Amino acid sequence: MRSFFLAAALAAAAPALAAETLVLAPQAVPEWKAVYGRVEARDLVPARARIGGTVIELLVFEGDEVEAGARIAIVRDDKIDFQIAAIEAQLRALDAQLARAQAEFERGRSLVDRGVITAQRLEQLSTDVEVTQNQIAATQAQRSVIVQQGEEGEVLAPASGRVLTVPITRGAVIMPGEPVATIGGGGFFLRLAIPERHSSDLKEGTPIRIATAGRESEGRLAKLYPRIENGRVIADVEVERLDDAFVDARVLVEVPVGSRKALLVPQAALITRSGLDFVRVMREEGEVERVVVPGETVMRDGKAFVEILTGLAAGDSVILP
Repeated sequence: MRSFFLAAALAAAAPALAAETLVLAPQAVPEWKAVYGRVEARDLVPARARIGGTVIELLVFEGDEVEAGARIAIVRDDKIDFQIAAIEAQLRALDAQLARAQAEFERGRSLVDRGVITAQRLEQLSTDVEVTQNQIAATQAQRSVIVQQGEEGEVLAPASGRVLTVPITRGAVIMPGEPVATIGGGGFFLRLAIPERHSSDLKEGTPIRIATAGRESEGRLAKLYPRIENGRVIADVEVERLDDAFVDARVLVEVPVGSRKALLVPQAALITRSGLDFVRVMREEGEVERVVVPGETVMRDGKAFVEILTGLAAGDSVILP
């Protein structure tokens, strides 16, 4: 009979003895600082009017996507047409003057052969022809400049991206160099302003956690700026698939600013019953259940671990499921 009870006890203890255990030891976990980041475009390029005048066409609005070189507005200056007409009148007058100078030169060449006029007078007539020709060339170049100014009434997108602001309306009068639209291009990123007391804990390349559009994602601290502004360190964060529907939107970001020691157990080792959390621990006298208070969840090598705030101590052997 005694042998029977001994065999039964060994059979009951066999699963516990064969169970896999984890000996707890303090592990370093990062301390996270919650801050707000701002979605910004890498390049903010104003599309400026090259001439002054009236906006007769406005082809883009806030939020539109444009390609570099696309026409976004047309500015017209009515004075340019009058200037071109005036120059064309000057050209017609110079053409008549050139025809008269050439006729005088041809007549003078026939007269010099007969000794009526001197060679000096003929040279003067030849100079009059050259001067008039040069005046015509200069006036034509001036006309080309005015025509080019008229063609520069087309306002083109300086870069590919999204139209962020359009500060003018159709029919508005603008000056040369005044911005017609602002285009955000080159992709989008997050800009953070972190209290300077954490500056020594910030390192480029550090992964960070981001909560945007109702989901969590990861980013990387891409750049730290050496200048501290208003007691805060400025940093840029690169994020894949960043929600850029709204530029300058604020996004909640968690940045690691140090580390602390904590006891971690696999999330699957927790047993919840009647609103309490238990962990099975192997003791010399056998398996016991401890009531614990769990903390935050920490990911290690793709596995979820839970920090134990109270209920366990370093050196305890936690039975794994």
